[in-house]
Amino acid sequence: MGRLHEYQVIGRRLPSEQEPTPKLFRMRIFAPNEIVAKSRYWYFLSKLHKAKRANGEIVSVNEIFESDALKVKNFGIWLRYDSRSGTHNMYKEYRETTRAAAVETCYQDMAARHRARFSSVQIIRVATVKASDVRRPYIQQLIQPNLKFPLPHRVQRPATKAARSLLIAQRPSTFY
Repeated sequence: MGRLHEYQVIGRRLPSEQEPTPKLFRMRIFAPNEIVAKSRYWYFLSKLHKAKRANGEIVSVNEIFESDALKVKNFGIWLRYDSRSGTHNMYKEYRETTRAAAVETCYQDMAARHRARFSSVQIIRVATVKASDVRRPYIQQLIQPNLKFPLPHRVQRPATKAARSLLIAQRPSTFY
């Protein structure tokens, strides 16, 4: 699938005598490239409105870039997916630096936990969630201010190769 990008796709029905200036429809689509983004746009538009690619046109396709891509944020993702038993709605939370990275992690997570393929997952909404509004405990444990990770197996190395000894009389102590 490759790395996902976020695209803004704007399209409309073709102008006709009954409707000379058709209504524009804008969507934010997550896709690996522009071609897939356009294809997903028509897929979703045909489900939401009476429009299809044969009697419509795409006005513009723009890639959306994250403004602060170096800051870690909490993202909430609302989605629906088709499983073997039916269609399910779901809300998931992720900690990532960009919206596209959070959605990519979501697709990987859905494939791992629910065996849901890319084509069967539909992203409904992606929003940045404040730390106080985080619902999931697996994300809440990561937003504590004094978070520390243990270093369980530290092997002390000699400062130089000359200080290294080939044989040592005792086992190394790796627990501190």
